[in-house]
Amino acid sequence: MKMRWCLTLPAVSGLLLLNGCSSLPSVGPDYEKPEMELPDAWHEAVQDEFKNGEPNLQTWWTVFNDDTLNGLIARASTNNLDLKTAAARVEQAAAMRGVSASQFWPEISAGASASAYQITEAQNYTGGDREGEMYDAGLSMAWELDLWGRVRRSVESADASLQASVEDYRDVLVVLYSNVAFSYINVRTLQERIAFAENNLTAQQKTMTLTQNRFDSGLVPALDVSQAQLNLSRTSSVIPPLKQSLIEAINRLSVLMGEMPYALYKELETVKPIPVADSVLSVGVPAELLRQRPDVRAAERELAAQTALIGSVQAELYPTLTLPGTLAVESYDGGNLFSSANTLYSFGPQIRWSIFNGKRIRSRVNAEKAATKAALNMYEQTVLLALEEVEDQMSAYANEKDRIQSLEVAAESAQKSVKLVTELYTSGLTDFQNVLNMEQALLDQQDQLAQSKGLISAYLVGVYKSLGGGWETTAVNE
Repeated sequence: MKMRWCLTLPAVSGLLLLNGCSSLPSVGPDYEKPEMELPDAWHEAVQDEFKNGEPNLQTWWTVFNDDTLNGLIARASTNNLDLKTAAARVEQAAAMRGVSASQFWPEISAGASASAYQITEAQNYTGGDREGEMYDAGLSMAWELDLWGRVRRSVESADASLQASVEDYRDVLVVLYSNVAFSYINVRTLQERIAFAENNLTAQQKTMTLTQNRFDSGLVPALDVSQAQLNLSRTSSVIPPLKQSLIEAINRLSVLMGEMPYALYKELETVKPIPVADSVLSVGVPAELLRQRPDVRAAERELAAQTALIGSVQAELYPTLTLPGTLAVESYDGGNLFSSANTLYSFGPQIRWSIFNGKRIRSRVNAEKAATKAALNMYEQTVLLALEEVEDQMSAYANEKDRIQSLEVAAESAQKSVKLVTELYTSGLTDFQNVLNMEQALLDQQDQLAQSKGLISAYLVGVYKSLGGGWETTAVNE
């Protein structure tokens, strides 16, 4: 058994410090965070709906003042399985960083054996049979000195990859919180749409009764009854798909909570208003996206990790200095195994240099450089997509707020029109087609109004999501 042993304890300690010293030169490019020219402000078309200032992104969902939503967010942050998966990946990246850092230290192994042997007279050149026991023990060590920064670059890459995994975790938080809010708003929107449809159905049943009575009295033709029945059936047919969508929305929320589908049905069956924000959102400047959006931060860290890999591979072009050593004891007598006469040892530096490798290493370096270019492009694309998402969501929010004003007037006018036209029809001053048209218009306008109220809140959630809101609420060790 051989042992690669090395130097005295003070010398070993000094070399350990030297091997891990970050001040030693490392081959390959040193990473520099890319600079992108970003606009100073968001598009003027949406500025009126938002005010300048530092946005409150940490607990943005509280602007809706809905205790149920707040509770769902808290439960999702604890039980959601996607979040648990992301946390496990952070642990995995931390472990892999430890694997890379372990290369700073010598690799030491130990072994021992005991065996019996027999040599026949024909096999023994000294003559005669021979038998006995053989004992040996030893240690071995192999230690590569990181002269060119291969290990340092590898650890640098692993550090950046770990940081990227943390950002991925935070991105899951951002998406999770927004999805919970989207689904909850959808539940309340569908409940309001169902309520409008059922209220219209009740009103149209009264119209059907009125039309039937007038027909029985010979005041109106059978056509009026048929049209009333058509309108009633059409409205009735709208409700089942809405209820199915409501069930699906509740199921979606349940799964986001890490629970079985339909688990929240009892909790959410009591109708509550669509959550509405009680304040105007403050927005910062586009440059803050680089600091706040986890996906942008992750892309930047992935670029840093990839850049470090260039130096890690490039270091293989230079000589490798290793300090190997052996320490072994061998004896035919177990009692005298550790006597100085049975001790063998050796140590000394070893240099290895791949002088000719068919351009293999240089090709790998070029491959890492190309991958770094791709990572830089991915980072810049991520920034542009983030800017696009914010602009889209802010614009959608502003335009929907303009739209709802018209819908509120239209819904109110439709409701008044139904009342007036019904009175005229009862007095025989108008035909039933006008009643039919107004009842259909009322259902349509109220349904659009409910959807618009939900969309405004959903678009506001989208603005917070696009700004990267929510991840600061959970501490993650970096």
